[in-house]
Amino acid sequence: MVRGVAFRGLLRRQWFRRLYGTRLAAQCADGVFQASLASAVFFNPDHQTDPKQAAAGFVVLLLPYSLVGPFAGVFLDRWRRQRVLVFANIARSTLVVATAVLLLTVGARGFGFDLAALAAVSVNRFYLAALSASLPHVVTRGQLVLANAVTTTSGTVIAAVGGGLGLAIRRWAGSGDGGSAVVAISSCVLYATSALIAAVMPVDLLGPEPRSTQPLSTAVRRVAAGLVEGARHVAARPRSRRALLAICASRLLFGMSTIGSLLLYRNYFTDHGVLRAGLVGLGQVFAAAAIGYVVAAIVTPAAAIRFGTARWITAMFGLAAITQLAFGLWFQMAPLLVGAFFLGASASGAKICVDTTVQEDIDDHYRGRVFSLYDTGFNLTFVVAAVIAAFSLPPNGKSYPVLFAISAGYALIAGWYGASAARASATD
Repeated sequence: MVRGVAFRGLLRRQWFRRLYGTRLAAQCADGVFQASLASAVFFNPDHQTDPKQAAAGFVVLLLPYSLVGPFAGVFLDRWRRQRVLVFANIARSTLVVATAVLLLTVGARGFGFDLAALAAVSVNRFYLAALSASLPHVVTRGQLVLANAVTTTSGTVIAAVGGGLGLAIRRWAGSGDGGSAVVAISSCVLYATSALIAAVMPVDLLGPEPRSTQPLSTAVRRVAAGLVEGARHVAARPRSRRALLAICASRLLFGMSTIGSLLLYRNYFTDHGVLRAGLVGLGQVFAAAAIGYVVAAIVTPAAAIRFGTARWITAMFGLAAITQLAFGLWFQMAPLLVGAFFLGASASGAKICVDTTVQEDIDDHYRGRVFSLYDTGFNLTFVVAAVIAAFSLPPNGKSYPVLFAISAGYALIAGWYGASAARASATD
């Protein structure tokens, strides 16, 4: 009842509704576009996928995308964030069209396709970092935990819905690169919708706060110095530093689990009743994880108030350690779906609290850079996970040693973070 009243309080804030709407439309589009890439790159019946090929696909798409992050932050602390939300969606629509044209002409192979796809994905760095940095401008400090729970989780769920929509479109459009191209083009409608919603917001609403800045040309030359300043700002705030280190380390384990699941559904599992192998089965995994995100979003705001964000983050990593082992040992689709639910819940619960910690601790002048660094670490650890998975997973994705390593990793993160936070609390 209390959470329902609080949520209605959020929705009564006009500009929160606008920011929320532009996120939902864009992240639904992300899901549709990612479904087109997954079907073209990993689940095309004309191509085989082994751990090294899967890892190479993630590295090509995510490494340059991740390195854009720091540059995004420097500009987000100077550019009007409302403008970023509008023009990022326009740019993504243009790049998605280019990707679709290449799918139709040369297929999902070659430098041109990789360049267009990673450029479309890389623009998302500006967009998501701008959303996170903008949120404190449309809600009160006391609403941040709930606002993060609602927006982050809703974004993840709507992206999963978008993925399902993409799969439905692909069934209608047909398999192969032509069907994937139709799915990609469909996402442009949603990107355009997101841009229109953001366009009605006041230009100065989302910050950054007015201050004297250097000319843009000088700012470009000072990118490296600006990043160092942002890193030092985080380093001087132990609470944020601990939270960022923990969430990025957990992302490494999440990435290994994701690639393992991809290989299992691509090369190991077969259809069994309503449980499906292939791309549809992987969609079922993402749906289970999305349900976990929703549950965590409902529970986390109240739990964070009652137990504190540090204890809740520790509990979420501990939950992941237990459930990944308990439900992963079977290497069967039904238990794996349960494990995906708990992994989604633990990842969401931890990230909501980490996002809130950073938003509360970091000055607005640095917030764009810090969130971009956050996103960079979040994604670079996934790239590292892809490389590790390439050399540790068999082609079918079934590996008991890797499963035990993932579970032990979550347990170590929970133990380190919980002990560090407790010591810091005792000395305050």
